[in-house]
Amino acid sequence: MKSNIKILIISVICSIITFFIFNSLFVTKENNYEVSYKNENIPHYTLNTLSNQRNIPSTSSLPDLTFAASKSIDAVVHVKNTSIVKDSDGWALQFFYGDDSRKKVGTGSGVIISPDGYIITNYHVIENSSEVIVTTNDNKEYEAVIIGFDEIYDVAVLKIDSDSTLDYVFFGDSDSTLIGEWVLAVGNPYNLNSTVTAGIISSKSRDLNEYDQKNQSFIQTDAAVNFGNSGGALVNIEGELIGINTLIQSMTGGYVGYSFAVPSNTVRKIFEDILEYGGVQKGLLGVRGVALKSSYSKQLNITETEGFYIDEIELGFGADSAGLEKGDIIKSIDGFKINRFSNLSGYLSSKRPGDKVEVKFVRNSKIETAIVTLKKSSN
Repeated sequence: MKSNIKILIISVICSIITFFIFNSLFVTKENNYEVSYKNENIPHYTLNTLSNQRNIPSTSSLPDLTFAASKSIDAVVHVKNTSIVKDSDGWALQFFYGDDSRKKVGTGSGVIISPDGYIITNYHVIENSSEVIVTTNDNKEYEAVIIGFDEIYDVAVLKIDSDSTLDYVFFGDSDSTLIGEWVLAVGNPYNLNSTVTAGIISSKSRDLNEYDQKNQSFIQTDAAVNFGNSGGALVNIEGELIGINTLIQSMTGGYVGYSFAVPSNTVRKIFEDILEYGGVQKGLLGVRGVALKSSYSKQLNITETEGFYIDEIELGFGADSAGLEKGDIIKSIDGFKINRFSNLSGYLSSKRPGDKVEVKFVRNSKIETAIVTLKKSSN
């Protein structure tokens, strides 16, 4: 009996030893697994490198957008604009068609940005309106008053009076947003109230027409936006307002993958200017020029291909007082990189007369710095 027990114990010990020897010699752990070849022209990979190259995301890395949706959906409203339609000679169509035919109704969206009822929307949503009706997410209707607007950036401020405290969204910092960052577009496309779509920031500082003198600078996203989304909210995953959805670029009239929003820093500045001054205050650097690209650089006989080339300094403005000169190339303002004119105009749109900005520029192949005080536009 004792002999059998000894044999059993010895057998178990031998089995354990054999298992560990086999595992160490023939079974390699995943982190150490390698595929190697004698031919040096064939690449050598580890298993983890292969996994990274395939770039397969785990489901746990996907963002949870439900929080952002819940923070913003009740703060986005439906905006109905009733306007008077006129013929080409400026006469109301009432003369020919009667009262019922002279009214035109348009719809869009708006964003409540204060608990006492201030609302941001697009100017084109309320343009030429005789009456603006706002409907909140709980189906309450209010007649809105137009407080002010900026046609260039297509932003308007409305006000409604409510007996209760309204849901609203906080302004986020649009300058700190990143390309590839997740965003939500919240609005009322085709009168489908409280619609949320998701996407990423595709680009920043987009000017869709460099020759229209509007100097716009949009956030571009691939979140689905259609008719009725104008004036709605673009929010980050924290539910903060980073833009006002404004337009799409499409050959069909419907969404095809590109939508554009006015950055929240610009919107906030316009809102505060309207409330404080009754109109938008524009702070000017006082320079004229062109955004560099390869063809311009060749014409100018310079090596720099990025930045804003100063072709003219306006006397009496901040750039003149700070010592900037024709031929200087602006590379950044307050650390914000300047590659094209919409970068420059977009950043300055959030500034006021009297604000000081740090300008880094290239002169004679050297980086220099100047502190420029923005001046008020004479227009």
